[in-house]
Amino acid sequence: MNSKKLTKGKLLIAEPSILNDTSFNRSVILLSEHNDEGSIGFILNKPSEFTLGDLLPDTKSDLIIYNGGPVSQENLYFVHRVPELIPESIQIAENIYWGGNFENVQKLLERNLLKKLDIRFFLGYSGWSKDQLQSELDTTSWIVIDNTYKNIFDISDHSIWKDNLLSFGGDYPLWANAPENISLN
Repeated sequence: MNSKKLTKGKLLIAEPSILNDTSFNRSVILLSEHNDEGSIGFILNKPSEFTLGDLLPDTKSDLIIYNGGPVSQENLYFVHRVPELIPESIQIAENIYWGGNFENVQKLLERNLLKKLDIRFFLGYSGWSKDQLQSELDTTSWIVIDNTYKNIFDISDHSIWKDNLLSFGGDYPLWANAPENISLN
């Protein structure tokens, strides 16, 4: 299952074997950087209780902020699909960009020119040192898949992990349908 080469733009699907890991339990991560020094990604399916307006009141935005991962949770990051509106963006994959000029983002938000299907904000990120992610793949912590979603900002937070597991077949449907807290079963 993990025969796919690690490259930015791939999705990491948390294996059922890490259900006890509070940071990554049932996570789907967009790999935004992978090189000889390490890897960086953002958890796509773990919304926080905060909106952008909660953290940046001047924006008056109700866009949900997601938990991007356990590293640097005091910092705000963003991934988007509008590089023509946000200069200095770094391309992750086709129609997916990371970062860019944040002052410009704030102006776009003030003018209501960014919608939830264009951008996603994260507190923190998921990070791996050199060879750490490959080691986790070797111990069956993650499944690497191609991102086949037309717009990753339009996916269901609640079902993306389950839907992917169901598509893998074998024993995965059993885990996909298990209750979130197995000890309550």
